Amino acid sequence: MTTRRHLRLLSLTAVGAALLLSGCGEPGSGGGETEPAAPASATGATCAPVAGDQLVVLTDDLGLQNSDNIIPALNAKFAKANPEAVELLDTVSQNLDTDGLIALNKAVDIDRQTSSEAAKAFVEAQGLAAEGTPGKGVSLTVGAANFSESATLAEVYAAVLRTGGYDVTVQTIGSRETYLPALEKGDIAAVPEYAATLADFLNATVNGPDAGSVASDDVAETVAALTPLAKKRGLVVGEASAAQDQNAFAVTQEFADEHDVTTLSDLATACPGGLTLAGPPECPERPFCQPGLEETYGLVFSEFTSYDFGLIGEAVRQGETALGLVLSSDGSLAA
Repeated sequence: MTTRRHLRLLSLTAVGAALLLSGCGEPGSGGGETEPAAPASATGATCAPVAGDQLVVLTDDLGLQNSDNIIPALNAKFAKANPEAVELLDTVSQNLDTDGLIALNKAVDIDRQTSSEAAKAFVEAQGLAAEGTPGKGVSLTVGAANFSESATLAEVYAAVLRTGGYDVTVQTIGSRETYLPALEKGDIAAVPEYAATLADFLNATVNGPDAGSVASDDVAETVAALTPLAKKRGLVVGEASAAQDQNAFAVTQEFADEHDVTTLSDLATACPGGLTLAGPPECPERPFCQPGLEETYGLVFSEFTSYDFGLIGEAVRQGETALGLVLSSDGSLAA
């Protein structure tokens, strides 16, 4: 699995969270380290791990995670001068859901296609080609962060814009702290973004690092908070897609079938006596990980094991742990 911004997703309440979380230490020996969990206070059935090849994400039915939906962010001057370009990027959002994003990540991270190859196939399969060439004579750069999903989404944006006659270059720039100033200046015209993370990032830059989170599990509310913050920075955002890349919790399909669970609420009901959890080392302290599961869902954990993020899914598949933190758009989740 390609290293992405998973650690950033564990806490989205301030700009500094990304920096704090990115400094995750190695758990040692390429595997996991068991850490004692708080004593289980509930009684009832415990749920042992069940090994299996296919992971399934349990629905976050009570909205623990914020709405990190894929959304195009654009330089405001460019967007005003090129409304057709915004419309084309919105068509991407209208045709991209989480399953589609998983498939794109699988194509690149697992099947070893290039981002441009996967993007071209997606645009063709979805029939996203423009009907005319409103961008003839217009040159622009689409930016990307330095992880594969962002690069692939940037290539999707570029491929759609090219069908409209735009002369597009894709440039991988780096972190949000680097590419957003370039977007504000107009050095790049557009970049694929994540609604909740961008909203909280901009809120911290506009209102100070101690500003509270403006994001929620409701994407419409999150975008409503994001839009005026973007305007203050000389940016506009397009339509949010249904595709999400955020914290998610997975079990094997065999576990889900055995206990008849599809949601995290189902899991709490099925396993009142506790179960085991795997995540990165900071999971027991982060509100979107173990504490959030305990407080929001009443889940009880008999044991927590820390793993390097890329090994968590395999630990669940191997039956080393029942529940694991994954990314909702991970290519390995493809059926």
